[in-house]
Amino acid sequence: MVMNSTPGDGVEIYGDVEVSLVQGVGNDMSVITAARVSTMGERSRVGHGESGAKGLINFLMRERHGSPFEHNSMTFFIKAPIFVFREFHRHRVGWSYNEESGRYTTLAPEFYIPSEGRPLQQVGKAGAYSYVAGTPEQDRVVWDELHATYVQAWQSYQRMLAAGVAREVARLSLPVGVLSSMYATCNARSLMHFLSLRTRDERALVKSGPQWEIELVARKMEAEWAKAMPLTYEAFNNNGRVAP
Repeated sequence: MVMNSTPGDGVEIYGDVEVSLVQGVGNDMSVITAARVSTMGERSRVGHGESGAKGLINFLMRERHGSPFEHNSMTFFIKAPIFVFREFHRHRVGWSYNEESGRYTTLAPEFYIPSEGRPLQQVGKAGAYSYVAGTPEQDRVVWDELHATYVQAWQSYQRMLAAGVAREVARLSLPVGVLSSMYATCNARSLMHFLSLRTRDERALVKSGPQWEIELVARKMEAEWAKAMPLTYEAFNNNGRVAP
């Protein structure tokens, strides 16, 4: 994950994000069991195997019967620039967060600079714009300016701490490119809503234009969820990537 660092400058530069699924409760059959209680009552507690599971999950997704997709839980550990978390916290329904605190711990000298390939130029008018690749000169300007800013900010942070200034005040010198970490817990329904807004995908009925960095996080979360609930994931894609 470390992209580059210059000996002696005191900072480490990252060009990617980190995502791992640390805990998962429930699976595709949790969706089936929750759905079948509508017609089977207490008998839904008795195992009925996976017969018809794929078809039922697809039906629920297509008809947008969403509540059966809430009877599961996934907890992700995420390490990313702090500005990504500010976007993340717009997702409130079905989510729980606990983030690293700059009040109670001394933050690490870890900062984000986009890797080559991240689009840098905005073209088009408001509401109908897109981003295209930058030039080699723009890549160099981004690297040089952000690196210089991070070094200066980190030195300022360290000077205030050394002078006995409280961490909650000293952290004010750190920019939004500093890395933070958090645990984020959600269910499949809330994750699908998140993915519908924070990823670009040709299969989506409703197109979205997320910022590059939060899509990096979303794609890594999606990959973990796809392994945990493959039938639900398939139905999500087959029905336009719309949360039920």
